[in-house]
Amino acid sequence: MALPLRSIVLIGLTALAVAMGIGRFAFTPLMPLMLRDATLDAATGAEWAAANYVGYLAGALSAAWFSQQPRRGLMLGLAGVALSTLGMALADMSLPWLGGLLRGVAGVGSAWVLVCASSWCLPELARRQATSLGGWMYTGVGIGIAVTGVIAWLGGQQSALTLWWELGLLALVGAGLVQWWLPATSRLADTANQAPPVLSDTPTSTRRPLGLVLCYGAFGYGYIVPATFLPTMARQLVDDPLVFGLTWPLFGLAAALSVAGASRWLAGWPRRRVWALAQAVMAAGTLIPVMEHKIGRAHV
Repeated sequence: MALPLRSIVLIGLTALAVAMGIGRFAFTPLMPLMLRDATLDAATGAEWAAANYVGYLAGALSAAWFSQQPRRGLMLGLAGVALSTLGMALADMSLPWLGGLLRGVAGVGSAWVLVCASSWCLPELARRQATSLGGWMYTGVGIGIAVTGVIAWLGGQQSALTLWWELGLLALVGAGLVQWWLPATSRLADTANQAPPVLSDTPTSTRRPLGLVLCYGAFGYGYIVPATFLPTMARQLVDDPLVFGLTWPLFGLAAALSVAGASRWLAGWPRRRVWALAQAVMAAGTLIPVMEHKIGRAHV
């Protein structure tokens, strides 16, 4: 029996919400709370963030191990995210190596989930001529970020370590749901062994991927690094968690809505144009706080 289209999208959405919203970015809204609780200093926080980036790179480079078994990579990645998030409840400045290791593991797991979920869900949708639904799967990234941000925002009066426990349990629930919804292993194996459809703008699938790597890497400057420290920057302006904590839920909401909007209204645009527009928006978002800060200092 064929899996319903909505189930395919839901599997990918949930997996990405856990992997990216928790595995990649849970540290972002919790870092200012850990600074408040004196369980972390800024230098150690930057090191833990860097460890997550390195882990994500390692995970992306090693995800090809699961090209024939996307289910294994998907579930191993989700398990790694959940367990490393739970482990963060034990990490503080007295054990800086532990926090770095756990954030690194979360980065590896996040990359495995992103690659394995995409390599299964997108071809499945393409074979059913429903590629337009692929964008909705990626709203999971923004939804996961928003949910994580809301938990940190509403729980801002709790200790950050308690919030790590809560997010770890949420990641376990998400992993369990994905495991439950996934079809049988044999079905996934059959899917993985079939040739994936060509999804590029032009039939030049043999060209080198350097351009794609550079385009994707540019996002690191556009939103990964700035977004990682966004709530911490907000805390420097307003110390109330109910105020600075709003930055991350709003960030996630904007990410989810932008993907949904692009899927709905920009599906017919050339991909290069959409990419250029996204880069311009991110550049503006990065420059506005800098310019506002300089203008504010000039008027003092």
